[in-house]
Order: sequence, then structure tokens, then C-alpha cells
Amino acid sequence: MNRRPAGHTEWCGRDHRCNLGEHRSEEIVVDIAGRARAVLVRVRTAAGREHAEVRVRVALAPTEIAARRQLVGLLGDVRHAVSRAAIAARPRPGR
Repeated sequence: MNRRPAGHTEWCGRDHRCNLGEHRSEEIVVDIAGRARAVLVRVRTAAGREHAEVRVRVALAPTEIAARRQLVGLLGDVRHAVSRAAIAARPRPGR
């Protein structure tokens, strides 16, 4: 994939999302009405580094114990997803 160091990218939102040298994509939203919502934005910083920015909102159970179990599960899932993405981004030896 070719990445241009300056100017808008092909995925950039090209509007108010671009700010202080950053380029930001339009939001990709996964919405499960009344239960959960996730928003993903691709970002290229002024230094040229690219990131995925993810926000997640999940409805918690009404009881404290069940809500805590949900949070533990959610944190484990997020840790797994972040670790998997970080491993995939590592350069391979000899490349």
C-alpha cells in the first residue's frame, strides 16, 4: 500500500475532521440498538503515523456483579483485539 506523506489520503474525510495536520476518516459505526455501539476512525498524525481510534459503548447489566463480569469480559476481548492488531503491524524480519 502506498501512503502519501502529505496532503489528504484517499480515505480522509476532507472536512472538519482534519485538524492540526491530522487526517481522519469518516466514522465507521456498528450499532446494536439499545445494547452497544462501536465507532472506528482511521487517523494519520502530522508525523505520518497511522492509527485506528476505537470507541465502544456497551449497556451494562443492572446488578453490580453481572456488570463487573461484563467489564472483565470486555477488557479481555479488547486486550485480545489490540494484541492481535499490534502483532499484525509488526514488520517481519527480512522485509
